[in-house]
Amino acid sequence: MASRLNPYINFDGTARQAMEFYKDVFGGDLVLNTFGQFPDADPASVDKIMHGQLETPNGFTLMASDPPPELGIKPGNNIAISLSGVDGDELHGYWDKLSDGGTVVIPLEKQMWGDEFGQVVDKFGISWMVNIVQPQA
Repeated sequence: MASRLNPYINFDGTARQAMEFYKDVFGGDLVLNTFGQFPDADPASVDKIMHGQLETPNGFTLMASDPPPELGIKPGNNIAISLSGVDGDELHGYWDKLSDGGTVVIPLEKQMWGDEFGQVVDKFGISWMVNIVQPQA
């Protein structure tokens, strides 16, 4: 899988409804994962979307989530750019360059779903998420 760049939208508790709407608009395959599917989920967030992904017949990819309340949603921080793929060297290189002069929000490291993931706001105020897919055992 080549590295991909696509939008990632954060919602305030309406990610499921929004992604179902976008599926009706664009068609395709929608996968929704809730916080409740993972250990130690906050009881207030178990039904909220930790990660949703829509793959359309035209090749569009749209991702979304309901971030935890402590991250908050406000205009300007509700959309990010996602970089994802299996080429760890390539994606680490992008991470290093985007982080230079920026602010690391989540360090790029192994996460509970098994991939390496991190989030950084670059020196221009743009939020980037990097996910390095790990081979399945």
